[in-house]
Amino acid sequence: MQKEIININEEFIRLDNLIKFAGIAPTGGQAKFLIQNGEIKVNGEICTMRGKKMRDGDTAQFENRVIEVKAD
Repeated sequence: MQKEIININEEFIRLDNLIKFAGIAPTGGQAKFLIQNGEIKVNGEICTMRGKKMRDGDTAQFENRVIEVKAD
């Protein structure tokens, strides 16, 4: 399983923006599609809320990629 850290300097980042920023989806529209299709797990559970607020320590998983949010 490949784990990556995404550093943010805000309190949170929306799930759809995280998916796009991490390069899992090239556009916000494709990120929305992946999320609404139940292909993204947040902290180990399927999440279909694209506006989900991802905070320090939260993880998003797509296939074998795990993205962890780190707040500065």
